[in-house]
Amino acid sequence: MEDTIEGSIGLTEAAQIPAQRGTQLLDSAVRYVEERHWDVFPGTWLEAVEGAERCSCGAPACDAPGAHAARPDWSGQATGSAATARRLWGRHPAASILLPTGRTFDALEVPESAGFLALARMERMGAALGPVACAPNRRMLFLVLPGAAVKLTDLVRGLGWMPSSLDLVARGDGQYVAAPPTRVGGQGAVQWVRKPTHVNRWLPDAEELISPLAYACGREAADERGRRS
Repeated sequence: MEDTIEGSIGLTEAAQIPAQRGTQLLDSAVRYVEERHWDVFPGTWLEAVEGAERCSCGAPACDAPGAHAARPDWSGQATGSAATARRLWGRHPAASILLPTGRTFDALEVPESAGFLALARMERMGAALGPVACAPNRRMLFLVLPGAAVKLTDLVRGLGWMPSSLDLVARGDGQYVAAPPTRVGGQGAVQWVRKPTHVNRWLPDAEELISPLAYACGREAADERGRRS
């Protein structure tokens, strides 16, 4: 429980942090490789332009400023070598840390409010959890074993839900997620809700988390319909 941020208010406050230092990004990327055996690759970064921060991609209306792939062949750039990670971030110390999904993990993504509701239920149930992250766009990511993206639709239907009715998606092969302490524009930084530790080194299968996640997303959808009516 000590690695869980209790509620979205605390997370929002924690996200209001200064610009990330290059050494923090480099050190974090190397730790992900050495301690978790995750592949990493550098993405875009934030640059000061005329008194404002803009994404290094140059797009004035970038959807994820400073936190997306910098080149189309990013998949081949991803590395599991600490030495290569040091070299890549040595070139661009402010580059975001991006983690390919579909390799050592997939990610189940839900709205932040649904994620905290599901997380509370999982902890009461004593469920085995892997690392959980939350991005400043108020989306929460639960890391699970690879393969979740392929079977998510069937799992949700098996619980009696229509997949299209739930804001529950999986990121798998050919996709990626931004890792802490990556900062997304002026919104804040990606944060660990449950940090990677030796306790959660072994990731759960999607089947172990899908029921509370689907229920929480169903509640979220029902609440949204109630607000609109």
